[in-house]
Order: sequence, then C-alpha cells, then structure tokens
Amino acid sequence: MSTVEDRPTTATTGSPRENGTERRWIGRSVPRKEDPKLLAGRATYVGDVTLPGMLHGAVLRSPHAHARIVSIDTSAAEAIPGVAVVLTGAQAAEHVNPMPAFCAEPVPQTAVAIEKVRYPGEAVAIVAATDRYIAEDACAAIRVEYEVLPAVVDPEAAMAPDAARIHDTLDSNVAFHRTLDFGDVEGDLARAHTIVRTRARWHRMCASPMETAGAVASWNPFDKSMIVYSNSNFHNFLPWAFAGMLGVSTNRMRMIPCAVGGSFGSKHFITKVLAIAGALTKATGKPVQYMEDRVDNISANDNVGCDRIYDAELALAEDGEMLGLTLKIVDDYGAYFQFAHGQHGNAMAQPTGPYRIGSLRYDVSCVLTNKVQQGFFRGAGADPGNFVLERLVDKASEVMGIDRAEIRRRNFITPDQFPFKTPPGNVYDSGDYAAVLDKALELAGIEDWRAEQERLRAEGRYLGIGLATCQERTGYNASEWWFLYDNPPLPATSTPESVKIDVDAMGGVRVEVGCPLWGNSPETVVSQVVAEEFGIDPADVSVTYADSTTGAMSAGPGGSRLTIMLSGATRGASRTIRDKMIRIAAHAMEMDPDDVECVDGTFRAKGAPGTSMSMADIGMRAALFFHSTPEDESSGLVAVHTYDHPYSTPPSDDRKDMGAFYPMVSHACHIPIVEVDIETGVVTMRAYYAVNDCGTLMNPTLVEGQIVGGIVQGIGAALMEEYRYGEDGALDTPTFREYLMPSMHEVPEIVVEHLQTPSPFTEYGVKGAGEGGRLVAPTAIASAVDDALKPLGVWVDELPMTPERVVGMVTDAREGRP
Repeated sequence: MSTVEDRPTTATTGSPRENGTERRWIGRSVPRKEDPKLLAGRATYVGDVTLPGMLHGAVLRSPHAHARIVSIDTSAAEAIPGVAVVLTGAQAAEHVNPMPAFCAEPVPQTAVAIEKVRYPGEAVAIVAATDRYIAEDACAAIRVEYEVLPAVVDPEAAMAPDAARIHDTLDSNVAFHRTLDFGDVEGDLARAHTIVRTRARWHRMCASPMETAGAVASWNPFDKSMIVYSNSNFHNFLPWAFAGMLGVSTNRMRMIPCAVGGSFGSKHFITKVLAIAGALTKATGKPVQYMEDRVDNISANDNVGCDRIYDAELALAEDGEMLGLTLKIVDDYGAYFQFAHGQHGNAMAQPTGPYRIGSLRYDVSCVLTNKVQQGFFRGAGADPGNFVLERLVDKASEVMGIDRAEIRRRNFITPDQFPFKTPPGNVYDSGDYAAVLDKALELAGIEDWRAEQERLRAEGRYLGIGLATCQERTGYNASEWWFLYDNPPLPATSTPESVKIDVDAMGGVRVEVGCPLWGNSPETVVSQVVAEEFGIDPADVSVTYADSTTGAMSAGPGGSRLTIMLSGATRGASRTIRDKMIRIAAHAMEMDPDDVECVDGTFRAKGAPGTSMSMADIGMRAALFFHSTPEDESSGLVAVHTYDHPYSTPPSDDRKDMGAFYPMVSHACHIPIVEVDIETGVVTMRAYYAVNDCGTLMNPTLVEGQIVGGIVQGIGAALMEEYRYGEDGALDTPTFREYLMPSMHEVPEIVVEHLQTPSPFTEYGVKGAGEGGRLVAPTAIASAVDDALKPLGVWVDELPMTPERVVGMVTDAREGRP
C-alpha cells in the first residue's frame, strides 16, 4: 500500500510552471495510456507471435559449473518425431557468431558452449521441434559426457595465481584491474582526525521479470534476410551488433519490438536468446520461437546483478567534515566479461553520494568465476556503492558522537553549489538535500518512533529506525561504458533518442517512438508532451513503436533516462511541426507568423481569438493544397527529431577527470521502520517513508509507481534475494522455492512525498526516477536493522540480511566475535 501527494510540493513553486506560465499537462497525473491493452490482454508479447510453419526451441543446460565436454550424442534426440534439428555448440557456431562483447579483453562467449562449460546452466545443445514439449523431450534424450573440473566460486580465491582458470586465454581470472585517484587522497587521509572503515558484502541477485526473455527469428535463405520479434530493450540502439552476431547484413536485419513483461535491465541485449533462435532458424529455414522458462532465466540470463566485496574507508575532520573516501572493490563478474566494467561507470557517477567529499580512490578488480555473468540490472552497480557509503556515514556518526542526520546535513552539497562537480568529474545538476532530509524526518514522525522504540526495548523487542540519503544518477551518456580503459574498443559518445511526429489531414497527431514498451510509460509521457506543446488532450495523441528499420534511433529505457530523453525528442519534433503550422496559418490569415499563437489546439491571431484555424484546417491545407501554403514550405506535417544527451563532457586523456556523463541526479531520503526477532532472525517491515526529488514531476502517479516498485525490489535485495552457489559451483537457488522474493505480506504501507528542484539541463526540468526506490531502499533497511540491534553491538555489513545471517550476527555479537 502506498500514498502519494497528487499535487506535489515543490522546492521552488507550488505547481508545475515554466517561465511564469502554469503548465496544463506536464506535472499532472494523466491516466496511463499503456494500461488498457495490458490489463485486457491485448498487448503483443513474444509468446503471442505465431508465424506460418513456426518451430519451437529448447535448450539442454549443463549441470556442472566447470567441465570439459568430452562427447555429445544427439542421435536419440534427432530420431524423435517432430524434431527438426539438434545443434551442439560447434554446429550452432556454423550459423551464428560469438555474442558481442563490449570489452577489450579476449573473453569470447558463444550462445552454446563449445568444448567447455563455465557455469551451471550454460547451454550445451539446442533443439527445434514442432512444439516445445517435443523439443524438451529431445533435450532429455541427448547424452553428454563431461570431465568435471574444479569450480571457482569465491572471487577472492579466484584471484590467486594458482586458481583454476575460467578462460585459458587469460593470464589470470582477474579480467580487469585499475586504481584511480581523484584529488589529494593521501593528504586527506593524513590530515584526518578520524578514519572509519568497513568491509562490506553485496550478493548477486536477479531481475526476475514476469516475462522471461524470448525471440521469434525468421530467416529468409533466398535474400539472406532475417526478421526478429523480441523483447530486447535495445532493438533500435545496437541492431548492427545483433546483425553481426546473427551473421546477417545490417541492411537485411529487421528487429520488431514486442511488449516487454518487465525487464529491470535484464533484457537489454538478450543475446543468448537471440543467438539460439537465430541459429535454429538458419539451420531449419523456418521461423523459430524460443522463450526462456523460469529455470533458464534464473540460471542463465544475460544480466544478473553485481556481486561485490568492498574494503572502504572514510576520512573525516574533527568537526565531522568528510574529507576523502577510498574504495577497494573485488567484483565477481561470473564466467564472462561481456559488458566489461560498465557497472562501475554507473557507480562512478555518484561514489561520493550527496556529500562534499574532496577526494576519492577507486580500486576495482573485475574477477571471473564459475557463475552466470553479471550485467545491467536495475541500479546497475550504483546500489552497492550507496550501501557502502551510507554504512560508513552511519559508522562515522556513531564513532564521532554526531547525530546521523546532523552529520549528513553538515556535509551535504548546498543548493548554491549546483551544478556541482564530483571528484571523478561527473556533474550533479541541482538539488536541495537538506530540505529533502528535513521533510522526511517530519513525515516519519521520528520522535514518536523513538518513543515506541524505547517502549518495545523495555519489553525485550527490537525496533529499528533506518535513515539513508542517496543519489540516483539518471540519463547516462555512452562514455560510462569505456572511460576506465586507456584504449577503449569502442569509445562511443552518443545515446540519442528519436521520435517521429506527423499531423494528418484531419488534424490528428501520431507519434512513432524508437524505444520499446518494457513496463514503463513511453506512450503516456509522449502524449503529455505533445498535449503540452499543442494544447490538446493527451488522449487524442496516437503513439506507436518503430522497428529497427525505420531510423527512429533509441538508446532504450535503461539508466532512468527515458522520460528525460523522450521529453526532449518529443518537444523538439512538436515545436518543429507547430512552427510550420503557425507559418501556414499566418499565410492563410494574411498575418505575420509572430502574430499567431497556438492555444488549445487552435492557431489564432494574438489578441483577436475570433480569427483562427483548427489543426484540421491546417492539416488539410498542408496535405492537399500546396499552392495555398507559403512559397518555401513542403507538403505535409512530418518531423523526426533526434535528441542527444543534454549535457556531457568527454573524459580527460589521463583519466583524472571522467567527464560529465550522468548529470541529471535525483535524490531521496528513506526512513524505514523495522522490527527484528533476534531468535528467528526475521525482519518485519513496520512502516516506510520516502521523500523524493526527481526534478519536475512529469506525472506524479507514474513516479509513485516507479518509487514504490523500486522500494519493494529493494526489500528483496535487503532481506532475501540472493544467488547461492555450493562449493562445487552448483546453483543452490535454481527456482522460486529457493530464490525468495518479497510478496505483499512483506511490504508495509509506503508513504511517498516529493520536492522538486528542476534540472537546468533538460526540457521541463525533468530528471529520472526509474531506479531511485531500489537504489536507496536496501541501504535504508540495513540502517534500520542496524539501529534495532545496536544494543547488542551488531554492525550490518552484508546484504541480504536473511534470517540465518541476522541470527549469526546476533550470536557473533553476543560471543564477542567481530
């Protein structure tokens, strides 16, 4: 359950305004346009796509974490009626190429293993048959002989010179290492009055979307073209990379988006799924549908969350001023380095949080182990950074005897310091962090909860009040993917977003977007912007989705970027068309264009509303009456606008400045209330309060959904969700029986309120909000459990806080173990 103010409070004004004019649609809770088709079951998902003669794919997966494939016997599977083809790794490689790797290290990955498997669940054979049941039966009939090898599970042990190698092509299991200093780190450590330290552990978790990854691929052997229906987020951003993997010319590759039943980043590329479907359609010459089942998705999806060990320290002056921060990170990447150190690009956008920390040392080792690879998953590496930093701040509060709210307040970046450049070089656009903190403390009624805490402690019960003040970097630029390299393989700098708008002869507005429908609200956002620019009702705007051949460039919905970028692209295209319509109307009314305005969908003479033309009048004139339009105007009302990143700077050659690459920075303060049963280790959420600042609220209800959903996902990260591997590398959490997620029973009432500090960089001042709930909640809940167990001397430094871990922490504290 949640509550949210329908009319948000604002740090600068009481209602959505721009240049002194109140907006009509931006900032309003317009009903979500995407909902009707989703609720009625009328959206087209990958599973709904049926093509003539379509076959169905299935995958045989390795039960071992690390093994050589000695032999594979597929004869029994091939003899089953209805089986069209069985492919081993070597045979699949005859049809498709290795998956694209966005790294400089030689860590090739094929969709189906060749010679060696490197994590439990890696594909060893694939089948296409007339239905999924037959395909699964065929997989069960395949016989594989393995030579089991030592499994490497502990990332620190994997760094040892004598550890078993995951990839023989590498000199060690450390795929990447770099240490970077920003500012006078040694000087700040030397002059510090107090240095607090922590060793923290953040465990692997997965996105668990309602719909797993899937694709339907259809190969045309006559013109060497391929059509792919998929739920990839990036169908319009990197189609050339998919084409290269599938062995198709880029101008003969068409990717058609389907509705995405949840992603949280896990479906950015889905290269394994695409390659499997692509290999099978090429081998059979027929369309093939392959959808992951839930076991496939848990064990072998493309984008599992990060898995890190931190050794961190925070240096402070005598008055509590934060001076310097050092982070030494061992990051468990699993068996492949497909997305390189990209999650550390996210982390380095905000490693010093909302504080004026002057220096930073960032030491990262990316380590390979026998686990499924990590990738971009909601938060994308910034979430454990928030956890570690806020734990250090809480420890500093305890050690120095400064109230935890006060120590934050003393170190916040102040409103007059924005735009603020952080030690690594990223820029924060705007904010009022103290105001957010104060509002959260008031909202939560902290004094009442402290009284309740004391009352329960007298009864032997443990209530805790959490506090976290964290950043949500939003609107990424591509440089984050490569700036840690000295010689990057692809130093891209573009993450554009495009829309196409046309006004037809009857005045109807149509918008085509390049991004997919992956659970957020592109149709609603676009409609609100068009409505704002033309003064029409958002319900009258039609929105469709482009495929990869239309040229509607899109970098997809990751990195809390979509509202920022769609707003810019849609506003740009709208104003291009609106200006043309003004010129046509002015010509028809024999007026100067400067004397014509667009109000409520009508183009009228300023100061003389009786002289006007409707959108339909102008649409018809533009479509069919060329000789009645201005001399230099072409027919039609169509505009394509590509909106590039609104503010970015390149990294310096010496990497002393990473540049501004994630500058639209939202901020939040979360205060959860928990009760901990020290005998069972069960943590019960009693209440949850959040104050959020994501700039101008495009649509308060949509923002509420993002924040509340992120908080629920954060509860999972804090208390239960974790990949667990045995010493032999076996995945001990292969289904939802073992891999636990929060349900409605674990979620308390969530109260959300807002402040608004508009961004100076973006259209309408919007910032992103898609990851904020999850980026703060795990940290805030850890603080609450820590506060509850403070009388016992417990210090929380590992997530998730499962019942076993909570009991272990209490036992260790009672017995005097650190």
